[in-house]
Amino acid sequence: MPRNPIDPTGLIRESFRIDGISEAECRTIFLEWAMGLGAEVDPKAAVRTHLDNYRDMPQDHPMITTLTAALDDVRPPKRRGGRRARIQMD
Repeated sequence: MPRNPIDPTGLIRESFRIDGISEAECRTIFLEWAMGLGAEVDPKAAVRTHLDNYRDMPQDHPMITTLTAALDDVRPPKRRGGRRARIQMD
């Protein structure tokens, strides 16, 4: 079987074969998958391809949910606190 550049270790494929897989397990699998992608692979394009390849799966499957969430734009964290929050003002 030739190596698939968008799923080099078959993690995404296997996640759909595990009965009763949880969303937390899918997030862990997704993170491991993302870290194993080659530099030549666009992660968002790969996620879109996975969603297209597995479109026949139930839309409430935890990996579908995880892949869909991966396409959401993530806002940078807001800085909270700072010096004023660490010291007591009288």
